[in-house]
Amino acid sequence: MKVILNQDVPNLGEIGDVKEVAPGYARNFLLPRDLAIAYNARSIQLFEYRKNEILAIKEEKRKASSSLKERIEGEDLSVTMPAGANGKLYGAVTNATIADELLKRGLEIDRKKIEIPGRSIKSVGNYKVEIHLYEKEEAVLKLIVLGQKVKAEKTEESDQPKKQRQRKPRVEAAEPVTDEEQAAAFEAAINAGRLN
Repeated sequence: MKVILNQDVPNLGEIGDVKEVAPGYARNFLLPRDLAIAYNARSIQLFEYRKNEILAIKEEKRKASSSLKERIEGEDLSVTMPAGANGKLYGAVTNATIADELLKRGLEIDRKKIEIPGRSIKSVGNYKVEIHLYEKEEAVLKLIVLGQKVKAEKTEESDQPKKQRQRKPRVEAAEPVTDEEQAAAFEAAINAGRLN
């Protein structure tokens, strides 16, 4: 089904775009929420009438995108994460982590527009991260991942020397005694006067 978008719809298009969508998607989602209108002669005339307004909106988005690009590329972003001695992070830096750090600086960017090489960063270092802005405009963010050493918590037991465990003397298994040897030992005991 052909529709004309009445508003920007993520992962579909922007206001004024003509899109071919599944009929169920149009009937159940786009049309009831007034995100799009059906493509017909009347709707085409309506959007021709609004053409200047739509072009002004798009031009404003381009300007905002270029100023955002300048802000992103103008400064480095540093993220501190817990790391081991070899520089490996305990965890990872993801696009959500970067979006949160940018939000702290007043830059609201959708995490889905942040593209990290390898999907996540798992070691300390300098990285370049691409951020998709408006249309084909992209910004390259310089990211510095710093490691924070994690100190192992010492318990009282680890401070004290370990107690030596007392070992029981090892008892060797005796060899089986034959009847003749037992009889000889019995006779020797009688002769020695130990048995009555």
